[in-house]
Amino acid sequence: MYLPAHFAENDAAALHELIREFPLATLMTQGQAGPEANFIPLHLDTSDTTTRLVGHVARANPLWREHPAEMPVLAVFHGPQAYVTPSWYPTKHEHGKAVPTWNYIAVQATGRLRVIDDASWLRAQLESLVGEHEAGFAQPWQIADAPADYIEKMLTAIVGIEITVTALQGKWKLSQNQPTANQEGVIAGLRERGETAVAAAMESGLES
Repeated sequence: MYLPAHFAENDAAALHELIREFPLATLMTQGQAGPEANFIPLHLDTSDTTTRLVGHVARANPLWREHPAEMPVLAVFHGPQAYVTPSWYPTKHEHGKAVPTWNYIAVQATGRLRVIDDASWLRAQLESLVGEHEAGFAQPWQIADAPADYIEKMLTAIVGIEITVTALQGKWKLSQNQPTANQEGVIAGLRERGETAVAAAMESGLES
């Protein structure tokens, strides 16, 4: 992706946090008809020295059969985003030299795709996925809550995927190319519109 130095985020912990907070990835692969995009929750695994993204797709999805083994895949994780009007820039009122833009946070991971058609692996992956995302509920759902034969049937309808990450890039486009007064104006405008996530990210950048 186009990544000017002032928008680049290189802290691995920040990139991992974004992936965990926004796990629904746009996964881009190569199909028989050309490039394809699928929207797949991917779980970040950093348990050893290799960074992996693990998940599953429907067995009916041609992704796991068609993507060439030697060709890398690209997974994009989209964080908070918001439109920015130049009316929030104090400098706009001084000389009028301002245009709209968009502020956003995103992480892209490049890597090699491995298909895992194994019921035991899938069960473990699903237990991890469900455990992580159900943890915040008062009564967390568990796989064991569903009938065993139903779960076994569902497992046959999916195929596991694992992406060994070879490159990870983060883009925090948060008005870093604007003077401080303009950044503060954007923060105030975003908060007034309820775009608190982007505003908070911008404030964090100003404080660091």
